[in-house]
Amino acid sequence: MSAQRLCLIVDDEPAAHYVLANYIGQNPKLKLVHQCFNGFEAAEYLRENPVDLMFLDIDMPEMTGLELLKQLDNPPKTILTTAYSEFALESYDFGVIDYLLKPIYHPRFEKAIARLFDMYPKNDPVSDNRSHISVKVDSHFVDIAFDDFLYAQSYGNYVKIFTPQKTWLATITTNELEHNLPSDRFLRVHKSYIVSLGNIESRDRETVTIRGEKIPVGITYRRELSERLR
Repeated sequence: MSAQRLCLIVDDEPAAHYVLANYIGQNPKLKLVHQCFNGFEAAEYLRENPVDLMFLDIDMPEMTGLELLKQLDNPPKTILTTAYSEFALESYDFGVIDYLLKPIYHPRFEKAIARLFDMYPKNDPVSDNRSHISVKVDSHFVDIAFDDFLYAQSYGNYVKIFTPQKTWLATITTNELEHNLPSDRFLRVHKSYIVSLGNIESRDRETVTIRGEKIPVGITYRRELSERLR
């Protein structure tokens, strides 16, 4: 993926396009590639043209933003825009990054973009100095410092992230979490577990121990674990 994130605006209001296009143009990490004025145009465009980030209005005639998300098999990362905060709360059911309440102010826009880049791996060329990961918990995002991250466990459609202070139940898949953690500090040791290598206290053939908790090590992960702990 290129250093610049390719952006799509989907909104039925020309004024919203003007504001978002202006803000996108001010951020060197973003590039506006297309603008759509309804959900049907957006669905057609996305079938042939993948983008990294979609700014999507919720309240549009004929097809709402949420209806568009429902019909997309693999929607891009999305920041929802709306004039009505009650709709924004519902949007979290669709795994969006953030929502912007209209009128959209530039500092709030930049905060949402920072949240986007928090989700990329450390080896990403535009985001290689992260000290934490941002994950969605309930209806808001929580920043978890890498230094506090002990291990993670799959839990249905969620992931439990264990820290010394508490356990977070995050709306993210184990695969997504793995790809968004720095590979020099974290390792998948089982289909259901990711561990912080620096917090491993001991290990045997089938487990590692972190804070007294024994974590299983899958057969296919043992060789890489051994190599990483040499």
